[in-house]
Amino acid sequence: MAQHAAQAQPHGIRCCIFDLDGVIVDTAKYHYLAWKRLADSLGVTFTEQDNELLKGVSRVESLKIILKLGQTSLDAPQFEQALVQKNEWYLEYIAQLDASEILPGAEAVLSQARDAGMKIALGSASKNAVLILKRLNLLDRFDAIIDGNKVTHAKPDPEVFLNAASAVDVAPSDCLVFEDAAAGVEAALNAKMKVIGLGEAEVLGRATLVLPDLAEQQLNHMIAQL
Repeated sequence: MAQHAAQAQPHGIRCCIFDLDGVIVDTAKYHYLAWKRLADSLGVTFTEQDNELLKGVSRVESLKIILKLGQTSLDAPQFEQALVQKNEWYLEYIAQLDASEILPGAEAVLSQARDAGMKIALGSASKNAVLILKRLNLLDRFDAIIDGNKVTHAKPDPEVFLNAASAVDVAPSDCLVFEDAAAGVEAALNAKMKVIGLGEAEVLGRATLVLPDLAEQQLNHMIAQL
């Protein structure tokens, strides 16, 4: 991972923290396929619309939601095995992931943050974040990676973003978060950070700024709108 000192910025933003899924790469389709496969094995009907309920949610909470949808339950060993099985299927699906699947504009914004002397961190619920970043050839772009293996509280709890800020030694108030999920937006706000929501304003309206995506966006222009 990259190592450098965050430079003072006239606008006060010294660190950019990126969510992974839906911001840098869209692995949502692979998550859906894996959850759908698991739901089918449990006899639970699970649609793409249902999958929206899992956006930005931890693996454990996602399985709880699916079980609730199916009005069914698993004992503790079965629950743990289901989590393992889902992840094995997910890893099968992302085995062919490569840099061509980086979302439009994401790599450019990462470069702009680096050129501006900012710290760059990842704040994601994914427990496969390092693997995915390696496949995308982006691992060395980040000064710190805080993923699902390093936190105990899921978004909207601010833990993941506060840990990211601490890891790069930048005050939360000097951090800007990029998120595509309502739970992530709330987590950033709970951390007292500014947050750019990527997606629908109806879902992400509490973000400091809402944009459809990062395509053709310039970091300095986005910050000027905060």
